[in-house]
Amino acid sequence: MNDSPNDTADTTRKEPSRRHWLGGLRVVGMWTLFSRVLGLFRDIGMAVLFGNGAVMDAFSVAFRIPNLARRLFGEGALTTAFLPAFIKELQESGTASAWRLANAIFVLLTIGLTAVVLVGEIALAIWNWGFDVSPETRLLIELTAVMLPYLLCICLAAQVSAVLHAFQRFAWPAFVPVVLNLAWLGAIGLIFLFPESFGPPATQVRIVSIAIVFAGVLQLGVQLPTLRRLGFRYDREWTSAKREVMQVGERMLPIVIGLSIIQFNTLCDGLIAWGFSAPELVNKPNVMTWHPLESGTASALYFGQRLYQFPLGVFGVALGTVIFPLLSRHAQAGEWDRLKEDLTYGLRLVVVVGIPASAGLILLAKPLASLFFEHGAFDSEDAWQTSRMIVGYGLGVWAYCGLLILYRGFYAMGDQLTPLKIGTVSVVINLMLNLTLIWWIGGMGLALSTSISATVEIGVAFWLMQRRISSLPIRVLGSTILRTMIATALMVAVGVAMLSWSYASSHGRVITAVLPLVSSALIFIGAAWMLKLDEFWSLMALGRKRKDD
Repeated sequence: MNDSPNDTADTTRKEPSRRHWLGGLRVVGMWTLFSRVLGLFRDIGMAVLFGNGAVMDAFSVAFRIPNLARRLFGEGALTTAFLPAFIKELQESGTASAWRLANAIFVLLTIGLTAVVLVGEIALAIWNWGFDVSPETRLLIELTAVMLPYLLCICLAAQVSAVLHAFQRFAWPAFVPVVLNLAWLGAIGLIFLFPESFGPPATQVRIVSIAIVFAGVLQLGVQLPTLRRLGFRYDREWTSAKREVMQVGERMLPIVIGLSIIQFNTLCDGLIAWGFSAPELVNKPNVMTWHPLESGTASALYFGQRLYQFPLGVFGVALGTVIFPLLSRHAQAGEWDRLKEDLTYGLRLVVVVGIPASAGLILLAKPLASLFFEHGAFDSEDAWQTSRMIVGYGLGVWAYCGLLILYRGFYAMGDQLTPLKIGTVSVVINLMLNLTLIWWIGGMGLALSTSISATVEIGVAFWLMQRRISSLPIRVLGSTILRTMIATALMVAVGVAMLSWSYASSHGRVITAVLPLVSSALIFIGAAWMLKLDEFWSLMALGRKRKDD
């Protein structure tokens, strides 16, 4: 895999055109789509093996902890604080100074995360052996202890990806999630082939956890050759970048909160689901009198999140990844008009993908949950439970994608406090709604709370961005929203008709899910052509060439 035939640092000095960064978006989106497809098969395998129950609940919560750390210290806050500083060093002081900064971040991140892992392992061991805990809690502790080292490797891998992004190298970083899914699928495949060799479900899920840690090592290793070709070498003089590291650290704390609000909210969703669900591994009388959620809610949340994160990852994260270095360059050069233009274009791309994605997930929540997960230990009731989570999260897909772009706009301009303030309010709203809605509508209230808080969050963020850069072109953005809403309405109408016909004709699960999906997609594509949604066709590499290309 080769990002470019000429791996030199000088390429960072060339200003990428819109056509160029859209090409980068397609590369990232392609590999992300492949990864998400593998991830979908992975989740189907997990559903078949463990269903919606206590074992899967424990695994889904345990995996969220190192995964949240990855988003906070890896591809999230640290990367967002580091990338503008690295680009500034490249542009103002040259590659030698930039490599010293990268060295310093790598060394300090390794030391810090190693300490976190060691302290975490000791604390988990004390909790496990020093207290009388339930079987559910003991399994959660053990799985967390197994997967905790994953955060060290994946955070370092994410930081290497940030350096490659600065050099406009997107392919290998986009391939990193594929490695995780391949290793994960490998473990599931072994369990399917030799089930008797791996014992009961609790033992099988430990094997999957070990495979995840192994994948983390590979995710770091596959990127190192490209990093070396770009000129990176370990430099013992990394301490000379102390001032720049301090600046990155100062930016990082508010970004930790601001950029990771959605992930933090979903972690809270999972913890509340686990804590308020009725136990399953041990019989306790009258547990439902104070448990508003049924067993398996945390698992249903996990599977629901996997589906809503499909469009979010394929498009939202990919767009944020590609556009952030560009916005940072504009901000460093004081090119505010170009920053506003590219930020607005990014939001227009979010509209043409996010709105139909939200509508599609809501429309097809039940057929998709049944098609992908209703196998083996995962029964029809589990599928219904998961479909409610998909609806709740699906309502906010457009908002999640938009926040990724708006927040990167603030960070590119050196404004870390605005996302922090907005995010803090969002967390409070989400927690209040969580603890209220679960008593009325059960587990779906957890997913719905996240979507509602994200909608409030993006509204406030957009208003503040308007004030920050002297008004975004509302008329252009509004035109894109209107045409997308019309196309989406036509898509939904056809989807509802096809879905009703499929159910009435008693078709199988494949037809019931695929026919409305394909029909709706074709109608949206046709409507996008009729309504001249150029943003959509630009994503497909079919847009008309513009002057700024």
